[in-house]
Amino acid sequence: MKLNVVPAKTGSLWVRQGIRAFWKQPLALTGLFFMFMASMSILSIVPVLGGFLALMLLPAASLGLMAATREVELGKFPMPFILAAGFRTGADGKRNMVVLGLIYALCFVGVMGLSTLMDGGDFAKLYLVGGSLEVETVMDPDFQNAMWLSLLLYLPLSLVFWHAPALTHWHGLQVAKSLFFSTVACMSNWRAFLVFGLMWSFIFLGTTLAITLIGSLMGDSEFAAMALLPAMLMLASMFFCSTYYSFKDCFTSDTLYA
Repeated sequence: MKLNVVPAKTGSLWVRQGIRAFWKQPLALTGLFFMFMASMSILSIVPVLGGFLALMLLPAASLGLMAATREVELGKFPMPFILAAGFRTGADGKRNMVVLGLIYALCFVGVMGLSTLMDGGDFAKLYLVGGSLEVETVMDPDFQNAMWLSLLLYLPLSLVFWHAPALTHWHGLQVAKSLFFSTVACMSNWRAFLVFGLMWSFIFLGTTLAITLIGSLMGDSEFAAMALLPAMLMLASMFFCSTYYSFKDCFTSDTLYA
């Protein structure tokens, strides 16, 4: 395995490749992302440990979506079982994926725990448990501080785990090494990831504004509500497709990914 340092413009290439891959199998990839979200939601309603188990599932599920993108790239149809690719390996692979999920869940809970120092836990409770979001709550300075602190702390956490599941699955790295090399790869290619993040931010924001504007011009207040959900599902699917290409370009190997 070799770490690559790519130019900043490669970030835009990852976005385009992800969008192009999505449109090769739009229904299949959207359906897989919906299954991923549904699985997380079902786990979240399990009393006591449900939310924690859902967080543990996230690294493996994100790997499954990357594996689905690879299937599409190879001209294959991604079947639902591809979402469990991280657990369809040997005992070491399964154990590494479980450990990755456990570390991720503990770190995420830690981020939410630190945010409680700002607002007494309102933001963490809303994010982890759910509930109604009131305007007064959003405008509360303490709530906003908790939100921004969580975002600030989550960014480095996402970099640490960005490539880790794929490195464990396709390159056979142990957990500690996968986390280390994921961090090094993201930091070494920060320019490309900055372009990548900015482009996806503009795409999500631009799509939201366009749908809202169309609804206003049509005089249909329900149009935006009906159109936003499928649009966001499709865009989120495209985003996860593009993460595969970020991994593919940041690392090379003499052996073909299994």
